[in-house]
Amino acid sequence: MSASPDLLYSEEEEALRAAVRDLLADHSGAPGVIARIESDAPHNPALWKALTDGMGLAGLLVPEELDGQGATHREAAVVLEELGRAVAPVPYLTSAVVATEALLACGTGDLLGELASGTSIGCLAVALDVAPGAAYKVVRHENGLLRGELTGIADAAVADVLLVPADDGGLYAVDATAATVTPQISLDLTRPLATVTLDGAPGRLLGDAEPAVRRALRAGAGLLASEQLGLADWTLTETVRYLKDRKQFNRPVGGFQALKHRLAQLWLEVANLRAAARNAADALSTGEDTDVAVTVAQAYAAPVAVHAAEEALQLHGGIGMTWEHPVHLYLKRAKADSIAYGTAGAHREALAGLVGLQAP
Repeated sequence: MSASPDLLYSEEEEALRAAVRDLLADHSGAPGVIARIESDAPHNPALWKALTDGMGLAGLLVPEELDGQGATHREAAVVLEELGRAVAPVPYLTSAVVATEALLACGTGDLLGELASGTSIGCLAVALDVAPGAAYKVVRHENGLLRGELTGIADAAVADVLLVPADDGGLYAVDATAATVTPQISLDLTRPLATVTLDGAPGRLLGDAEPAVRRALRAGAGLLASEQLGLADWTLTETVRYLKDRKQFNRPVGGFQALKHRLAQLWLEVANLRAAARNAADALSTGEDTDVAVTVAQAYAAPVAVHAAEEALQLHGGIGMTWEHPVHLYLKRAKADSIAYGTAGAHREALAGLVGLQAP
């Protein structure tokens, strides 16, 4: 039997966290994020350039010989925690994790190098709500060209290269300029969705779609839990801070016992989420019990992140209902994340099958 993983953060991981948090404080404050989602361009290219070109974070999962950092999912998880805390509108999860994992499964060196350096943004053209191992929509491959429509594709609007599964079983790289990308109405405006239409677009065959998509979605689901952790942790911390400052009947609101109980319950949920998210990141990096670790994390993460954001909205009172206060960004991201890469229910069902628990 293998030794239990060390889920505590290493010194290097804590240093990485501090550097990313400082960068986000400079580049991704709440007023700026709100201003961006009110425009036609919610993504933050300056922040993306700082994360990728400046810090090399897009290449964490890419081996050094392919111009990446040769790090592990644990480091990528720390980055996603901080991006979740800031609801940063950058395509990190979709490009540096999901699209990168699909390319790693195909062994596509040149594209991996471009994604690792941040010079290109990749996007796996599979709907955001598809769980690992679930069926996904494909396009037609006819006479060497691709035709079809794919909906619910996250961050397609800023992608340079689309990784498209086709009905011949292949995964194809398509230049984004050869596709029509139409924005869809999205609840979470910091991770916009789009419809991708291919009308005779040329594609370069990368490899088999099925294993690549499965690997990519599993990593996406596992590391999404770290984003949800960062989001829940921020909403809890901010709510506690607000309730200490806010006074009612001449005493801090945080002193009322009913609110203390709600916050204590939320603190326990966030602590448990941290353990589940860390375990998923560690399992992805070691390859041990990965499917179980990812499904456990996702079965638990979504309800906690949504609960934390809902409590933050309620306990901030009137100010929490305003557009200027960022808590609505967190609630929308939490709700959107709750169906991303499979719902909690879908993951519980998958977990039952993995551990041999049959439904009654």
